[in-house]
Amino acid sequence: MDESIYDRAAVAPMARELNDVKVRSLATPAEVDAVLTRSHGTVLVVVNSVCGCAAGAARPGVMRALQNKLIPDEMVTVFAGVDRSATDRARTYMKGVAPSSPCVALFKDGKLAHTLERRHIERMTDVDLASNLAAAFDQHCQHPGPSVPPEVYEKLRPQRACGSSIPLSR
Repeated sequence: MDESIYDRAAVAPMARELNDVKVRSLATPAEVDAVLTRSHGTVLVVVNSVCGCAAGAARPGVMRALQNKLIPDEMVTVFAGVDRSATDRARTYMKGVAPSSPCVALFKDGKLAHTLERRHIERMTDVDLASNLAAAFDQHCQHPGPSVPPEVYEKLRPQRACGSSIPLSR
Protein backbone atom coordinates (compact mmCIF):
# COMPACT_ATOMS: atom_id res chain seq x y z
CA MET A 1 0.00 0.00 0.00
CA ASP A 2 1.26 3.50 -0.86
CA GLU A 3 2.11 5.41 2.32
CA SER A 4 1.96 8.81 0.64
CA ILE A 5 -0.77 11.21 1.70
CA TYR A 6 -0.04 13.38 -1.35
CA ASP A 7 -0.37 12.58 -5.03
CA ARG A 8 3.17 11.53 -6.00
CA ALA A 9 2.95 13.05 -9.48
CA ALA A 10 1.89 16.39 -8.00
CA VAL A 11 4.87 16.54 -5.60
CA ALA A 12 7.43 15.23 -8.10
CA PRO A 13 8.54 18.73 -9.19
CA MET A 14 9.21 19.62 -5.52
CA ALA A 15 11.41 16.56 -5.13
CA ARG A 16 13.13 17.10 -8.47
CA GLU A 17 14.33 20.57 -7.43
CA LEU A 18 16.66 19.04 -4.88
CA ASN A 19 17.59 16.17 -7.19
CA ASP A 20 18.67 18.77 -9.76
CA VAL A 21 21.44 19.91 -7.38
CA LYS A 22 22.55 16.33 -6.61
CA VAL A 23 20.50 15.75 -3.47
CA ARG A 24 19.49 12.08 -3.64
CA SER A 25 15.97 11.03 -2.65
CA LEU A 26 15.62 8.24 -0.09
CA ALA A 27 12.32 6.38 -0.02
CA THR A 28 12.78 3.60 2.55
CA PRO A 29 14.07 3.22 6.10
CA ALA A 30 16.78 0.86 4.81
CA GLU A 31 18.05 3.57 2.43
CA VAL A 32 18.13 6.06 5.32
CA ASP A 33 20.00 3.60 7.56
CA ALA A 34 22.54 2.88 4.82
CA VAL A 35 23.47 6.57 4.75
CA LEU A 36 23.11 7.64 8.37
CA THR A 37 24.83 4.70 10.05
CA ARG A 38 28.17 5.70 8.53
CA SER A 39 30.60 6.95 11.11
CA HIS A 40 32.76 9.12 8.86
CA GLY A 41 32.25 12.09 6.57
CA THR A 42 29.46 14.62 6.29
CA VAL A 43 25.85 14.07 5.24
CA LEU A 44 23.18 16.70 4.62
CA VAL A 45 19.61 15.50 5.21
CA VAL A 46 16.73 17.61 3.94
CA VAL A 47 13.25 16.77 5.19
CA ASN A 48 11.32 18.14 2.22
CA SER A 49 7.73 19.31 2.45
CA VAL A 50 4.86 20.77 0.43
CA CYS A 51 4.50 23.70 2.82
CA GLY A 52 5.13 27.31 1.89
CA CYS A 53 8.34 27.68 3.89
CA ALA A 54 9.79 24.68 2.03
CA ALA A 55 9.10 26.47 -1.25
CA GLY A 56 10.03 29.95 -0.07
CA ALA A 57 13.19 29.27 1.89
CA ALA A 58 14.15 25.63 2.45
CA ARG A 59 14.49 24.18 -1.05
CA PRO A 60 15.81 27.37 -2.69
CA GLY A 61 18.15 27.96 0.28
CA VAL A 62 19.56 24.43 0.18
CA MET A 63 20.01 24.73 -3.59
CA ARG A 64 21.91 28.01 -3.12
CA ALA A 65 24.01 26.67 -0.21
CA LEU A 66 25.20 23.78 -2.36
CA GLN A 67 26.95 26.35 -4.56
CA ASN A 68 29.39 26.90 -1.66
CA LYS A 69 33.10 26.16 -2.03
CA LEU A 70 32.75 23.36 0.56
CA ILE A 71 29.75 21.02 0.67
CA PRO A 72 28.83 17.76 2.43
CA ASP A 73 30.22 14.47 1.17
CA GLU A 74 26.68 13.26 0.60
CA MET A 75 23.33 15.03 0.28
CA VAL A 76 20.03 13.20 0.72
CA THR A 77 16.36 14.04 1.15
CA VAL A 78 13.24 12.41 2.49
CA PHE A 79 9.80 13.79 1.70
CA ALA A 80 7.43 14.29 4.65
CA GLY A 81 3.91 13.15 3.82
CA VAL A 82 5.18 11.17 0.84
CA ASP A 83 7.82 8.68 1.96
CA ARG A 84 6.61 8.63 5.52
CA SER A 85 8.53 5.63 6.86
CA ALA A 86 11.81 6.99 5.43
CA THR A 87 11.06 10.38 6.98
CA ASP A 88 10.25 8.82 10.34
CA ARG A 89 13.52 6.86 10.25
CA ALA A 90 15.59 9.94 9.34
CA ARG A 91 14.06 11.77 12.31
CA THR A 92 15.26 9.03 14.69
CA TYR A 93 18.82 10.11 13.90
CA MET A 94 18.06 13.75 14.75
CA LYS A 95 18.31 13.37 18.52
CA GLY A 96 16.93 16.35 20.41
CA VAL A 97 15.29 17.86 17.32
CA ALA A 98 11.52 18.13 17.31
CA PRO A 99 9.96 16.49 14.24
CA SER A 100 9.29 19.23 11.72
CA SER A 101 9.09 19.75 8.03
CA PRO A 102 10.86 21.22 6.39
CA CYS A 103 14.01 20.53 8.36
CA VAL A 104 17.68 20.49 7.37
CA ALA A 105 20.31 18.53 9.29
CA LEU A 106 24.05 18.20 8.81
CA PHE A 107 25.77 15.13 10.24
CA LYS A 108 29.51 14.84 10.72
CA ASP A 109 31.10 11.50 11.51
CA GLY A 110 27.70 10.05 12.41
CA LYS A 111 26.75 12.84 14.82
CA LEU A 112 24.32 15.72 14.36
CA ALA A 113 26.46 18.83 13.81
CA HIS A 114 23.93 21.46 12.68
CA THR A 115 20.19 21.72 12.19
CA LEU A 116 17.55 24.12 10.98
CA GLU A 117 14.06 23.23 12.13
CA ARG A 118 10.86 24.60 10.65
CA ARG A 119 10.69 27.17 13.48
CA HIS A 120 14.00 28.58 12.24
CA ILE A 121 13.20 28.29 8.54
CA GLU A 122 9.89 30.13 8.89
CA ARG A 123 11.84 33.25 9.88
CA MET A 124 14.42 32.99 7.09
CA THR A 125 14.67 33.92 3.44
CA ASP A 126 16.35 31.51 1.05
CA VAL A 127 19.45 33.77 1.19
CA ASP A 128 19.48 33.64 5.02
CA LEU A 129 19.14 29.86 4.98
CA ALA A 130 21.88 29.47 2.36
CA SER A 131 24.21 31.70 4.37
CA ASN A 132 23.52 29.72 7.55
CA LEU A 133 24.18 26.40 5.82
CA ALA A 134 27.27 27.68 3.99
CA ALA A 135 28.77 28.69 7.36
CA ALA A 136 28.06 25.19 8.70
CA PHE A 137 29.59 23.65 5.56
CA ASP A 138 32.70 25.81 5.96
CA GLN A 139 33.02 24.64 9.56
CA HIS A 140 32.31 20.92 9.11
CA CYS A 141 32.84 19.90 5.47
CA GLN A 142 35.88 19.25 3.30
CA HIS A 143 34.29 18.10 0.02
CA PRO A 144 34.79 20.69 -2.74
CA GLY A 145 31.69 22.37 -4.09
CA PRO A 146 29.58 23.35 -5.81
CA SER A 147 27.25 20.38 -6.22
CA VAL A 148 26.51 21.43 -9.82
CA PRO A 149 28.37 23.84 -12.11
CA PRO A 150 27.29 27.50 -11.80
CA GLU A 151 25.87 27.51 -15.32
CA VAL A 152 23.57 24.60 -14.39
CA TYR A 153 22.51 26.24 -11.12
CA GLU A 154 21.72 29.54 -12.87
CA LYS A 155 19.17 27.79 -15.10
CA LEU A 156 17.23 26.32 -12.15
CA ARG A 157 14.05 28.07 -11.10
CA PRO A 158 12.76 26.84 -7.74
CA GLN A 159 9.02 26.73 -7.22
CA ARG A 160 8.05 29.30 -4.63
CA ALA A 161 4.33 28.54 -4.44
CA CYS A 162 2.69 27.04 -1.37
CA GLY A 163 1.82 23.38 -1.74
CA SER A 164 -1.56 23.69 -0.02
CA SER A 165 -3.27 22.93 -3.30
CA ILE A 166 -1.44 19.61 -3.76
CA PRO A 167 -4.02 16.84 -4.17
CA LEU A 168 -4.11 14.03 -1.63
CA SER A 169 -3.37 10.47 -2.64
CA ARG A 170 -6.37 8.29 -3.33
